[in-house]
Amino acid sequence: MLEVKTVNKPVLLAAGFLPPDQLSELQTRYDVLEWYKADNPAAILSSFAKYVRCVVGTSHASITATLLNQLPALEQVSIYGAGYDNVDIVTLKKRGIRLTHTPGVNTDDVADLGMAFILATARQVVEADRFVRSGKAQNESMPFSNSLTGSKVGIAGLGTIGYELARRAEIFKVELHYHNRKPRQDVTYTYHKTLLSLAEAVDFLVLCMPGGESTEHCVNTQVLAALGKKGILINIGRGSLVDEEALYEALTSGVIAGAAIDVFKQLGKPTPKFEKLENVLLSPHRGSATFESRAAMGSLFIANIDALYEGVLPPAIAPHLN
Repeated sequence: MLEVKTVNKPVLLAAGFLPPDQLSELQTRYDVLEWYKADNPAAILSSFAKYVRCVVGTSHASITATLLNQLPALEQVSIYGAGYDNVDIVTLKKRGIRLTHTPGVNTDDVADLGMAFILATARQVVEADRFVRSGKAQNESMPFSNSLTGSKVGIAGLGTIGYELARRAEIFKVELHYHNRKPRQDVTYTYHKTLLSLAEAVDFLVLCMPGGESTEHCVNTQVLAALGKKGILINIGRGSLVDEEALYEALTSGVIAGAAIDVFKQLGKPTPKFEKLENVLLSPHRGSATFESRAAMGSLFIANIDALYEGVLPPAIAPHLN
């Protein structure tokens, strides 16, 4: 049972799991209330809500209006992760509560994974491994795969990660297309005003877009049909971007050739129905899962929290009020 009897240091309320290294460091100078796993969370709020100036958690933590409105002294929500889809932004705006996160520090690793997915699906790396392990290679030849050279790669969301992915893809002599809210002036890739237009033009559709209401299920039946029966969908952005029912139907009926998915509808939890499909490469949210990225994320996460109590602006304030 979680129990905190006295307040000796500034109080942080953990709305969800925190990585052990970050939790241990925070506990050296803060009283961290692990509210999310308390036997009686209401009692924790009743006793300590007035002391809580900062709520913390990973991108998985659900930080609702109900929780936020029970914390009268709250000034900041700090997320360990770049995404904040599970934070009630409307309530933050209404109350003037600051939101911090950890963007940018995992850019290269996420872009690397996206490029790995392109290569793996183009050259059927996972299928080749299965073919050999099954013993088939002893007696038969595996069907040919497609060359990546000369293929058309479309990036939906040419932000920091999307741009780094494009730079990597250029090396493989592909033709690059992209969709953004507006064209970028610093690239020569072919711009598409709509996601549907991008899907129609490319062989690989790579999702690097943020989540949220404006992009929810933007990859739907129409977009998948436009991608076509030779097309590959790759998602390293957010699970909410994809209508999973439509994707499952497209994969099982041959509307598209395959997919590589690192993020699902339920963040961090792969959707079981895809597990039996051999034309899908599945990954359990590994984009930033390197020692280097996680260390950098941890440092920035803690710097954001410390800044609140030091009376200075945090280094990574989320642009949710723009």
